[in-house]
Order: sequence, then structure tokens, then C-alpha cells
Amino acid sequence: MLALLYTKEDIRMKEKSMSALGILLLAVSQPLLAEIQSKEIIYEVDGTSLTGFVAWDDSVQGKRPGVLVVHEWWGHNDYARSRSEDLAKLGYVGFALDMYGDQKLAEHPDDAQKFMEAVTSRFDVMQNRFRLAQAQLGDMEEVDKSKIAAIGYCFGGAVVLNMARANEPLAGVASFHGSLGAATQADEDINVPILVLNGADDPFITAESITAFKKEMDAANADYTFINYPGVKHGFTNPDATETGKKFNMPLEYDAEVDAQSWSEMQSFFSRIFEE
Repeated sequence: MLALLYTKEDIRMKEKSMSALGILLLAVSQPLLAEIQSKEIIYEVDGTSLTGFVAWDDSVQGKRPGVLVVHEWWGHNDYARSRSEDLAKLGYVGFALDMYGDQKLAEHPDDAQKFMEAVTSRFDVMQNRFRLAQAQLGDMEEVDKSKIAAIGYCFGGAVVLNMARANEPLAGVASFHGSLGAATQADEDINVPILVLNGADDPFITAESITAFKKEMDAANADYTFINYPGVKHGFTNPDATETGKKFNMPLEYDAEVDAQSWSEMQSFFSRIFEE
């Protein structure tokens, strides 16, 4: 039998060595911390320069679904960008697109109205800018281009609903406090699944417009879900809505609880459409 004799100093040195080795092994065995990456993408359509903002989690391996984010009538701002980062945290690639172009960003409702009408009055302009953004997202190596959805806020909600009406190649669309009016006539059958998240006390969305929208969707055999949140006003997902509403005397109001609820509804919707 071989006996090994250790002094107290030997034992202390051995313990220090094992401790250092343990820390090293732990560091190697732990996955790299997730980090949200982002970058701007400049693209152009019909002479108009557009700015996209894309965000993704670099710890996610392989291709994953992509989600387009269409901004409110104010334009491509920090709020739209923050939502693309929120989507990245869910494991998607979020792309905040630009529907106005040329760095247009409204500080006053009058300007926002002008910028919005310049797009909504020309469906071909709206469609071309949306399609180009979708192409930019689909070309990213992290994105499964067969699984691209779109979400929109206010004006952006109207945009994504109209893209569904036109049967753009999307896995689905979700509208948050968006206008329901049609900029284009729906195809005989709408093949894009739709989720509408609406504030029941939003004066911009009348009961008549809701009835007309549901009638239109039913006639087009659409797969749609309409959720009306009682007591909730326009802009309920945007933390700046209440302050902006007071500033311009507009019926805007943030609702943190419904913001979270509607985001959860969107996640459930995505789970369904991306698995089909």
C-alpha cells in the first residue's frame, strides 16, 4: 500500500488550487450571458431614405422568427425602437421600420397628421415601404424568413391591418390601439391571422367602426381575435401617452396593467402562429 503524507501547508495549497480550478470550470460551464444587440439599417425606396432599427439576442442560436414594428403617427422614434428590443428579449428579431422616411419625426399633432396622411393617402407607397422593410428583415442571417410577423401602434396598427387585408406574406399581425379603417379593399379571403388589442374608451375607435371591422373580417373568412379592454383609452401601451395627452389636450392615457396584458396576448398569438 502506498501512503501519502501531507503537511498542513500542502493541504492549504491543494485547497487553493482546487478552489481556483473550480472557479475556472464554473466559468467555462456557464453559458454566456444574453446580450441584446442592435444596429441601424439605412435603405431606400423611390428616392426616399428610410431608417430601420433592428435588435436581436446574440445568445440565441440559429434562425428565429422576425417581427416588424410599425410606429405611431409621431414617426420612427425611441418608443418603436424599444419595442423591437422587447421582442429581441423574447427571442425574436425585432425590426422597427420607418414609414415616413427622410428623418421625419413629428413633435406636434399637426405635423404627425400631415406625415401620416402622406402615407395613408397612397396605398402603393405604404405597401412598398412595408415590403422593403420586410425584405431587409428577411435578409438577416438570424431570421427565418418564412416566419415574419408584424405589430403596429396607432397609425402602425392601421398599417399592419391593411397589410393583412392585402395578404402580404406574413405569419400574422397584431394591432395595438390602431385604426380599423381600410386603406385597401380586403381580398375575398384574408389568409393572415389577426390580433386586435383595443381600448374600449378610445374615442378614435367608435362602436360603429368596430362593428364594421368585424363584419368585414367575417365576410373575408379571417382568422381574427378582437380584444376590447374596458375603461382603457388610446395609446395605452406607451408610457409617455398620459403626459403627451395632457400637453396637447388629447384623449391619450397609459395603462401599465393593460400594457402588460396586451403584450402577453401578443406572445400567446405568436406562439400559435409561429408553430403552425
